[in-house]
Amino acid sequence: MKPWHVVGVVGGLVGAAVGGAVVGVAAQSARLAAQRAGEADPLADEQLGMLAPDREYTVAADDGLPIAVEEVGPADGGEPELTVVLVHGYVLDRRCWHFQRRDLPLMTDPRVRVISYDQRSHGRSGRARLASSTIEQLGRDLAGVLRVAAPEGPLVLVGHSMGGMTIMALAEQYPELFLERIKGVALIGTAAGELGKSGLSRSFLNRRNPMTRGLGRVASWQPGLFEMVRRAGGGITRSGVRSIAFGDRKVSPYLVDLMAEMITSTPLQVVTDFLETLGTHDRYTALVGLRHCEVLVLAGDADRITPFWHSEVIARELPNAEFVRIEGAGHMVMLEQADRCTEAVRQLVRRVSGRRRAPIRPEEAEA
Repeated sequence: MKPWHVVGVVGGLVGAAVGGAVVGVAAQSARLAAQRAGEADPLADEQLGMLAPDREYTVAADDGLPIAVEEVGPADGGEPELTVVLVHGYVLDRRCWHFQRRDLPLMTDPRVRVISYDQRSHGRSGRARLASSTIEQLGRDLAGVLRVAAPEGPLVLVGHSMGGMTIMALAEQYPELFLERIKGVALIGTAAGELGKSGLSRSFLNRRNPMTRGLGRVASWQPGLFEMVRRAGGGITRSGVRSIAFGDRKVSPYLVDLMAEMITSTPLQVVTDFLETLGTHDRYTALVGLRHCEVLVLAGDADRITPFWHSEVIARELPNAEFVRIEGAGHMVMLEQADRCTEAVRQLVRRVSGRRRAPIRPEEAEA
């Protein structure tokens, strides 16, 4: 295979964020085209990822990096009783929360304000250096967003994939927040550790994988060329996204397009910058801090990126958590099964607004 072909294929695989083999690219692309031309898609008129916020601004992280933030108040104009903060995952951006961002502000019991932001080096936030592309730093970034965007009142944090890991890092660094202000946490399609143990991440996050080791070098050597070839291979990315990120083969092509757009907007160097921190992520002990609040653990059982057993482990560590299994859904469960995911978050919000569970004493947490 010629070198530029290798670059295109690897770029497409990285665009799928997992580095696994993509099979039947041409056939899947043809099926996508046929689906668009065939039966009506209920999402055809949905302005995916294009909802206008009430406010949009930047928050400076502790190292000065600008973090892009948006917020939406209750749809009825009333005073919010609680703030929900949405934290996205690896190679995505805040647009992945389209349906939750659309529907949660419609709540009236309680009224909810929704904050979403782009993690560093993702979306509209500033580009970080390799040294600060860590889950530890993402936890500090979240703390900074909370200080500025939601300085008062009760909070519910909702994290998907790397966003869930960000919340775990926050629990390590700022345990007092989970005693005083954070009343609920939703962990969606995420893991507390052992990301390289099984699934497609097993080979992708293996440091001995020559492709993984070489990606950063190639991206640094010719970033412009690599990105150009990667984007030219958009069909590969879309095919990989559909087969790897979603569980349902009939998933709307508009969701696939949104996912592919977010991924291809993420520079390859950013993809490789976060590999080390994902591969070494181990925050099982941080889960203890989450016992002080209501917890929702939700995942699709057809998740090929963060296999379902990761959520089972988290649920065992948090025996009082609500555990929701969505059959047939893949990694992007909040897009693929948006109604079920949003309703589970709504129920979490209602639980924390209806009663305040007394904090667990340290000796109880260790028992």
